[in-house]
Amino acid sequence: MAPRYDLTKAKDGQILFNLKAANGQVLLTSELYKVKASAVKGIESVRKNATKDKQFDRRRAKNAKPYFVLLAGNGEPIGRSQMYSSKAAMEKGIACVKKDGPGARVDDAR
Repeated sequence: MAPRYDLTKAKDGQILFNLKAANGQVLLTSELYKVKASAVKGIESVRKNATKDKQFDRRRAKNAKPYFVLLAGNGEPIGRSQMYSSKAAMEKGIACVKKDGPGARVDDAR
């Protein structure tokens, strides 16, 4: 299976996307969007910013687990990762987003 962006509807009717690796693991989950066109723009922003290390905001949750937020060029969040077990695992996740994000196809499962 190839890397892909899955467009889906949230319970409240808003739209989000998940960037999934070739193995199906979710690498990045977007913010919520009111319309599909905005979600598609979000995907384009991931494609544009995923190769820029400075756009990855590395964070720690209250439970000390590392995660990252991918930021758009204007500094606004595009999406966030899962919680990782270690900083090294988080860095592998970032490397996968950098590799898969720019060329992944879009699947509209809404």
